[in-house]
Amino acid sequence: MLPRRLLCLAALVAVTLVAASLTGQPAGADPLPSWNDGPAKKALLDFVARVTKQGGPDFVPVPERVATFDNDGTLWCEHPVYFEVVFSFDRVKALADKNPDWKTKQPYKGILEGDYKAALAAGEKAIFGVIAATHAGMTPTEFDGVVRDWLKVARHPRFKRPYTDLVYQPQLELLAYLRANGFKTFIVSGGEAGFMRAWADGVYGIPPEQTVGSRIGLKYELRDGKPLLERMPTLDFIDDGPGKPVGIGRFIGRRPILAFGNSDGDYEMLQYTTTGTGPRLGLIVHHTDAEREYAYDRDTHVGKLDKALTEAPKAGWVVVDMKKEWKTIFPPEKP
Repeated sequence: MLPRRLLCLAALVAVTLVAASLTGQPAGADPLPSWNDGPAKKALLDFVARVTKQGGPDFVPVPERVATFDNDGTLWCEHPVYFEVVFSFDRVKALADKNPDWKTKQPYKGILEGDYKAALAAGEKAIFGVIAATHAGMTPTEFDGVVRDWLKVARHPRFKRPYTDLVYQPQLELLAYLRANGFKTFIVSGGEAGFMRAWADGVYGIPPEQTVGSRIGLKYELRDGKPLLERMPTLDFIDDGPGKPVGIGRFIGRRPILAFGNSDGDYEMLQYTTTGTGPRLGLIVHHTDAEREYAYDRDTHVGKLDKALTEAPKAGWVVVDMKKEWKTIFPPEKP
């Protein structure tokens, strides 16, 4: 029989190797290589070390290690306009022949004429209506296929890359690092849940049941004797602003101990997360890199960061300066 000390050492080595395999990093390697050494990286590493230290004063049991991430502007790029809006506008063009009244009705008229300024001027409620109308009339499986087909051919106007290439490499590393340390990672986004579920598992490793978003209506029916769900052109829930804590309570059922956002739409999620008992961490991506991505905060039509930026120091939220703290923004281009 092996001495007790050798058994303990073997167990420690095994745990280290398992963690390394989960993160894709060699044992002892930097788990966040795309993050520069700075206050944000230190805060993340320190927080994870504290909540995972067995017997420590801030230890958090694995089931309670819930981390929530906004999507647009937090996990992938969101400028010059939300990518799901681009998808919806393309769907308007594809469905125009079946909806002749769209030619005279805003915001559809502006979309069909390429006058996006006029279309967006119709307001957020009207754009949500476009999303509902263009995401409906099919089963969830059929909609998955439509989204994936679009992602194969659609390209970002500035970077000329597929939209799913414009995810943030530092955040991919963070997601893997958190999961390797017993966290369950969730998307909590204003984007429509079905749109994100079509690709989030393959891109982020976040499965459909951990993707919380705005939701259009669903109807159960029998079609040719087969039971199915049909997506309806109604909005059942908007997962933005104060809706985010509601979505967390409704679909996750646990208050997160870590939340990551980038705009005022994430303010309530950050507030809800960081005012709970025990160790808490709130973080905000501050878009400061016009050369490698975009620079914006208080004065922007997409991803406005004003109130949350002002309140961050008082609330103890870590503001991640993209230009200073991220070595790279996007993953390398695929051949």
